[in-house]
Amino acid sequence: LMLDTLVAAVSGETRDSRAVIDAVGQTLTGAATDPAFVAEAVLLPSEAFIGDQMVTVDPDAIRRERLALQAAIGTALEQDWRALLTSNAPPATDLSRKAKGGRRLRGVALAYLAATAMEDVAALAFKIFSAADGMTERQAALATLAHGDSDERVAALDIFYQRYRDNPLVLDKWFQVQAWSLRADTVETVKELAQHPDFTLANPNRVRSLYGALSGNQAAFHQSDGAGYRLIADLVIALDPKNPQTAARMIPPLGRWKRFDEARAAMMKAELERILAQPGLSRDVTEQASKSLMG
Repeated sequence: LMLDTLVAAVSGETRDSRAVIDAVGQTLTGAATDPAFVAEAVLLPSEAFIGDQMVTVDPDAIRRERLALQAAIGTALEQDWRALLTSNAPPATDLSRKAKGGRRLRGVALAYLAATAMEDVAALAFKIFSAADGMTERQAALATLAHGDSDERVAALDIFYQRYRDNPLVLDKWFQVQAWSLRADTVETVKELAQHPDFTLANPNRVRSLYGALSGNQAAFHQSDGAGYRLIADLVIALDPKNPQTAARMIPPLGRWKRFDEARAAMMKAELERILAQPGLSRDVTEQASKSLMG
């Protein structure tokens, strides 16, 4: 139902969102007792999955219509989402399925409220971030804040960094959440983070957490000016002498050029050609870039 509604909206058809809102509301208040199931059931399809249903992917329209439906659901069911967040969070020490699902569902509730752009949501997210006793809630609140431009966003990112700067695997999440952001300046943010003292091409996990997340952020990666494509191609060229296997794994998103409009397809192909024109290119990158250029 969600997918049909979104694909129709992206294609320019008028589709009433009421059926989706009713279905989500019934799922939240119905007989289902497994919060993990509820959390997954009420999630909207990802931008990438929506794009997979289309002959020609329109990243801008997909993001616009997905955010619009998310905001509509968030507004219509505001009291349900707030009720989930005002109830006591399952403690991080409770590793039962129900507790894990409850923490996950609270993160989904916060994301729906954030989509409404209500004035108190940033403060609410920061409160949850500050009070969280485990990574699930803390990271969900941080991700919600990372999409916006509030003072709480800046504060939460700094607090998270200062707390986990010596924990490499958790710090990867700090890089990742910013590269996944829905903000219009995400590509520029990734460029800046690539110059951060804690970023290094020598760490494959760190590379994937930043650049891999960007290539999976459909609207940011497919930014209409091609900046996302250039950034990934620049990475591949710089990384190839150091780690050709990881460099090659960053190329496939550019190889999906046939799925996009002519302008984007031309820019993606141009970046693949630029990669292949580099002297001394590794076998791994040469094979992957050649394959990707063929589409």
